Amino acid sequence: MSEPPGAVTLVAEIPVADSPSKQLTAQRVQPLRKPGRWIATAVALILVAQFVHGLVTNPFYQWDRFGYWFLRPTILDGLLITLEVAAYSAVLGLLGGILLALARLSKSPVLRAASWTYVWALRSIPLIVVLLFLYNFSALYKTLSVGVPFGPAFFSFDESRLATDMVVAVVGLSLNEAAYAAEVVRGGILSVDQGQHEAASALGLPKGYQFRKIVFPQALRSITPNYVNQLIGLIKSTSLVFYVSLLDLFGSAQSMGSTYPGDIVPLLLVVTVWYLILTSLVSIVQFYVERYYARGATRSLPPTPLQKLRTGLRDLRERARRETAV
Repeated sequence: MSEPPGAVTLVAEIPVADSPSKQLTAQRVQPLRKPGRWIATAVALILVAQFVHGLVTNPFYQWDRFGYWFLRPTILDGLLITLEVAAYSAVLGLLGGILLALARLSKSPVLRAASWTYVWALRSIPLIVVLLFLYNFSALYKTLSVGVPFGPAFFSFDESRLATDMVVAVVGLSLNEAAYAAEVVRGGILSVDQGQHEAASALGLPKGYQFRKIVFPQALRSITPNYVNQLIGLIKSTSLVFYVSLLDLFGSAQSMGSTYPGDIVPLLLVVTVWYLILTSLVSIVQFYVERYYARGATRSLPPTPLQKLRTGLRDLRERARRETAV
């Protein structure tokens, strides 16, 4: 029977009966050549080199102006506002998402309907529309009051004094974030094995204790990567608060670009690099949080980036040693 192309036959060193002095030579196992992989790697390296070369040598990017603007107080003040808006919105959005998810999973048809309607509406309306609507909310309702519907009001306050630019931005982003976080949390809770619920109920544990100590910690392993994706999207969505007169990172760069029209491109590069830094830091935090919650769920924890680098270098040295030995 013929052997397939590239196959290697392993032969052990066995003495031949008629000639004990002769032995069959063991053949070295050679991996199959994969020229397609090397060609694709070479093409990718060439494209990356061309991109980096164009990025460095093109005078249109004005890297000297990029260095001038990168740490300017105006940019750093906008960066601080971006961090504040993102932090407040992330916390409030997650809390709202948890409440909406619990309402969606409750046995009350009213709570389920209200939660579903909220998620449906906020996921359907563009975020910029929500922000602009809240920004002009005082034109619709000059005063807000709390009391009995169609009856007397207990107290009222001026909406225009409360709704500052920061409040409008945080409330708008939080309302939008809560709608998406609700589905992320609901999916994480549903991913917990039903046997965990049954075992907790069999032990007679209260529902609140079951959720806090058994269900939610296990659901976090599924919630974390999905919600971090939402958090990264939230950081980028903060650029829209410029349209409600809040000078965040993008708004500060846009304002400086109007004053210095010749520096628009380096200012956009400054914004791009800062957003890359922020999202990279969030991704690093995501990795270690996922690694923490993977304890007990996997046989071995996933390696850290430093461990991956050490393993890759060790494999590279071993491969080079094998190649030189051949």
